[in-house]
Amino acid sequence: MAEPIQIQGSDTQAKVRNPLGVIGLTLITFGIYGIFWYYYVNKEMAKFGAARNTDQLGDSPGTSVLAVTLGAFILVPPFVSIYHAWQRLNAGEGLTAQTGMEAGLGLLLWIFISPVGMYLFQSNWNKVLQAQAGGGVQPPQQPVAPQPPAPPEPPPGQ
Repeated sequence: MAEPIQIQGSDTQAKVRNPLGVIGLTLITFGIYGIFWYYYVNKEMAKFGAARNTDQLGDSPGTSVLAVTLGAFILVPPFVSIYHAWQRLNAGEGLTAQTGMEAGLGLLLWIFISPVGMYLFQSNWNKVLQAQAGGGVQPPQQPVAPQPPAPPEPPPGQ
């Protein structure tokens, strides 16, 4: 189940999705869910960028979807769109002090091992969303040493 999260500085909510759910639903629906997912993730990135006053995160999710669907007949547009999606993800990671995968490597994974590429993309986008909402990675807590048991109280009258 996707968890809605508020994009800070915007009235829009994004969704923290389970990456395995994205892959599973894409396979079950023969790719239809993947097209909708790609649109919504690009839309969320555009809203996130607009809230930060930058256009590095894109501005037209519809164009991205057209490139990966109808553009497939020309062969080149899907690769350009996916590469730019990884670049937008990298820009989002930069805005939240996260580090991620290089756009070229992400494209290669998406081409040759698509489920892994989708998994990593959604996983990294989830980290960006959580970091911008203040729910980023928490520093590890120091373990608390166990306290020795208190000595037994002496019996009354002694």
